[in-house]
Amino acid sequence: MTATGDGPLAVALLTYSTRPRGGVVATLALAEALARAGHRVDLWTLARGGDIGFFRPVDRAVRIHAVPFPDVSDEAVGPRILRSIAILGEAFAAHRHSAARRHSTAQHHSATQQRSAGQQHEVGSWYDVVHAQDCLSANAVDDCVRTVHHLDSFTTPELVACHERGLRRPHTHVCVSAAVAAELAAGWEITATVIPNGVDAARFTAAADPGGPAHAARERWRARLGRYVLAVGGIEPRKGTADLVEAFARLRPRQPGPVSLVLAGGETLFDYRDYRDQVLARAASLGVEPVVLGPVPYEELPALVAAADVFAFPSAKEGFGLAALEALAAGVPVVARDLPVLREVLAGASAAGAVRFAAEPAGFASALDGYLDAAEPWPDRPPDPARVAAGRALARGFSWDVSAARHVSLYRALVRARSAAPPS
Repeated sequence: MTATGDGPLAVALLTYSTRPRGGVVATLALAEALARAGHRVDLWTLARGGDIGFFRPVDRAVRIHAVPFPDVSDEAVGPRILRSIAILGEAFAAHRHSAARRHSTAQHHSATQQRSAGQQHEVGSWYDVVHAQDCLSANAVDDCVRTVHHLDSFTTPELVACHERGLRRPHTHVCVSAAVAAELAAGWEITATVIPNGVDAARFTAAADPGGPAHAARERWRARLGRYVLAVGGIEPRKGTADLVEAFARLRPRQPGPVSLVLAGGETLFDYRDYRDQVLARAASLGVEPVVLGPVPYEELPALVAAADVFAFPSAKEGFGLAALEALAAGVPVVARDLPVLREVLAGASAAGAVRFAAEPAGFASALDGYLDAAEPWPDRPPDPARVAAGRALARGFSWDVSAARHVSLYRALVRARSAAPPS
């Protein structure tokens, strides 16, 4: 490790879950890209409900610390938030103190040398950088970098406090889009470095290969679901599911044949059962019967996306739009909510018709209808090659290796500044 050179860094990344939420997906990919670049990466997470690892295999070069987080029956959201912060924070602090004691015993005489090597000198510290990926982990650790993937509006008092502290406590902030960075500056007067996420475009492009091994998996989804509009992210207020149901109800009479609305995903720390019940009740009243798949296994998701006729992305709040970019990589057209952040990230594919934006259910229905009509006669009409190429080019432009390199530049600047600071 060197403070001013280009040696490997020791980085701790922290996330609140092992399950496939967007921020967790991004954290895993960043960890692996940093490890590929030769850095030592520890990935800390809470292992909820008996989980023993992440939802997918992780590069063995990344050292995982999955902290057990047992379920408590009938636990409200507020107490669960506080318990999450406490358990993750205590485990992380204990590990750092233990490492510091071992290091001190072995190299007690080399404090000056350690300082020039860029190691932190707070009690119990041994990482060059501690990087929290959400408000829970930013509350659990001190002296950290924080990535703000998106900004939320909560009503639960413990969550409101967690969100605020998770923004105020970190010394350095990263946002994955300029739009979120602008929100952070306007609402909290915090300046963030913008480092976009990457996209595993090759994985989703391969899932759409007509002659590839994923062909059978796509055909299984088609046999089960027929024609379908897909949304990934679960049934949640932030994901705009209620508006999508309204749009789909307007769409159905326009289509000559059956089309399904498929809702996938939904792993979350929060309790959205009331919202889910309301959305499904409204759907029933409109004659809409969505296919609710819930979380889809990691290895099955690309084929599900690639087999869709249209990908719907009606989120009311987003930080980047990873799921939409994965759909574009699979060659699937996207209808997205007309948000500044989604314009920023996705507009590059709109000129070729790979993305359409809509602000309300009527516009969403029209955009979905247009893509479905363009696919007739189904399933024999090939997709528009210019549209597919534009979407894939946009997705390929977001590289995790580039994102990791930009993170490393930021990390090194922080290490240099700390090394140059006078001892406290």
